[in-house]
Amino acid sequence: MLLYNTLTRRKEVFAPGEPGKAKMYCCGPTVYGFAHIGNMRTYLFMDWLRRCLRLCGYTPYTVMNITDVGHLVSDADEGEDKMAASARKARKTPREIADEYTAAFFADIDALNITRPEITPKATEHIPQMLAFTQGLLDKGYGYIIGDGVYFDISRFPAYGALSGTDIERQQAGARVEVNSEKRHPADFALWKFAAPEHIMQWPSPWGMGYPGWHIECSAMAREYLGDVFDIHTGGVDHIPVHHENEIAQSEALLGRRPARYWLHGEFMLVNGGKMAKSEGNTYLLRDLSAKGYSPLHFRLLCAQAHYRSKLNFTFEALEGAKASYQRLLALLRSHADGAARSDTAPRMAAFAEAARDDLNIPKALGVFWGMLRREDKSRDVYAAALEMDNTLGLGLREALREPPADAPDANAEHLDAEAERLLALRQEARANKDYARADGLRELLQGMGITLEDTKEGVKWKKN
Repeated sequence: MLLYNTLTRRKEVFAPGEPGKAKMYCCGPTVYGFAHIGNMRTYLFMDWLRRCLRLCGYTPYTVMNITDVGHLVSDADEGEDKMAASARKARKTPREIADEYTAAFFADIDALNITRPEITPKATEHIPQMLAFTQGLLDKGYGYIIGDGVYFDISRFPAYGALSGTDIERQQAGARVEVNSEKRHPADFALWKFAAPEHIMQWPSPWGMGYPGWHIECSAMAREYLGDVFDIHTGGVDHIPVHHENEIAQSEALLGRRPARYWLHGEFMLVNGGKMAKSEGNTYLLRDLSAKGYSPLHFRLLCAQAHYRSKLNFTFEALEGAKASYQRLLALLRSHADGAARSDTAPRMAAFAEAARDDLNIPKALGVFWGMLRREDKSRDVYAAALEMDNTLGLGLREALREPPADAPDANAEHLDAEAERLLALRQEARANKDYARADGLRELLQGMGITLEDTKEGVKWKKN
């Protein structure tokens, strides 16, 4: 199995520390609010990783943290704790906030058919481990104490910046983190923050009342459940330059080795070609999609169409296409359920597995899946193979087939081939990005293939000439 390691910037053959096992740490949610669909794309990537590992014969054992303290509003360890800020705004306790949004998070990943990790530890339940980790760094000379907390001294760790490729000496002070005049270097990060008496989240420590830094939480909990060294660490690309860089520094400083052998990161989701941001009013929750008539599994299918290391542009036109594709997929499956023809699905299964083994190439695996379903002779063998493939795709087909939707399309109805569907999706994306010249060019390409398009208020409609 090949995995792209951010640390080495190349695909590598996966070689776990223990044969047949895959020990993973996945950066989980900070439960101060609802997770948006961009966050959910990252958790889908983590789920496909676990499913592909199983397909390749490994047994994954996954730890995913629940951050319920210590994540400040700034990467510079400045500002208010996100949990405390949310609790103050809602006039609730931090525990009430954490419980509410933790439950909402798990409801969302269940709806997306994301398998739950084996261990989901909460930061607030592992303060002793974080204190011990911090004390160990102080004892080895990697930490120092200033007015507002205990900090890690990156000057003592020459390899700092290896994950992100940042030359820390050339990094302009304040470009990524704000300047604290007491810190030895602007990029030094907090291991433990001192708290004012009125702060609503604090614990006793050898250095004073306070709370842990965000980064120390993951290092301490990963070590607690996975040991000093484990196989895979995952997260979003936004974790690379600060959070994961800091995790590597503090763990390697204390333990003398990198905590994970492979570092995998999922790319951003865009919205209509731009950044997803609350200030832009384009931050959608899974419940927002459901309110518009889209199943979470329609969103999962949409995400399956882009590789996890590629940006994915979310538009409602693209989601509408995924919804139609999902309904068509179910119709095709039903048409094979009682098919009498015999079919050798082994080559298709091998091609599917090969795509999954190649750095989780889910889009390619999905193409193999569609190609098998579209065969003209209906076969129960194809039906069985498709359900087996869905153990990796995770589209919830077994459950969906129990209740055929009222608007399910006729499997024998006219449909586009894979190339025409790809061009149509590209045109929809071009229109969403207001790239009308490209959209017109794609229309002409489809016209040349004998397919006429009509843009309506309900979306694009097509017919074969």
